[in-house]
Amino acid sequence: MLRVLVTRPEPGASRTARRLQERGFQPVVLPLTETVALPADAGFVTGDAVAVTSANAVRHTANEVIAALAALPCHAVGARTAEAARKMGFSSVIEGSGDAEALADAIAAALPGKAITYLCGRVRFPMFEQRLEAAGVRVRAVETYDTLPVPYSDETILALLSGQSVDAVLLYSAKAAVAMQALSKRPALQEAFEKIQAFALSARIAAAFGDGAGKTIRIAARPDEEALLALLRVLP
Repeated sequence: MLRVLVTRPEPGASRTARRLQERGFQPVVLPLTETVALPADAGFVTGDAVAVTSANAVRHTANEVIAALAALPCHAVGARTAEAARKMGFSSVIEGSGDAEALADAIAAALPGKAITYLCGRVRFPMFEQRLEAAGVRVRAVETYDTLPVPYSDETILALLSGQSVDAVLLYSAKAAVAMQALSKRPALQEAFEKIQAFALSARIAAAFGDGAGKTIRIAARPDEEALLALLRVLP
């Protein structure tokens, strides 16, 4: 059975592991990052609508912030984020196609000259905000969570792998890609990761992984998990 390393943080890692098992793979869960909630931003202004490009941003939003925003239209990047927004109490959720650039364009067309509250992480790609601001939409970013690296010793990882190599690794973020590349270079782990194939959610994540680890990398056709898992069909 082919072994696939899952590097995303919980609770997503366990959900991905179940999907891999259903497809006949053996998941190895090794979250390389974790998300932690940030204190509520008491000084934010609600604006005309809400935008969310990450389910984690909604999950980590403080209750008092949700209460102030829940009646506003919430523009979510994709299905998973839209589901999280509804569970947190947003009554009107507009579900995007899963692409942040497309979401920015849709908001710019729907809300010219308006102001939005952007629930987001401290670590994020600036393109979304830049695209909106260039279109004349005022963006108030409310950082609800941070993404931190999870340190592992060689002994911990080798024990998790049970002396077996790994066939593939799924990369969901640039931080995880950088961390995975560093693990691949550790002398004690080189044999375990020698034949690993890397699969990235986006070109930006693939660029963060780079070629310094001597590994080829494949990129999902769309920035969603279904497209990422579809890449595993190339495995022997």
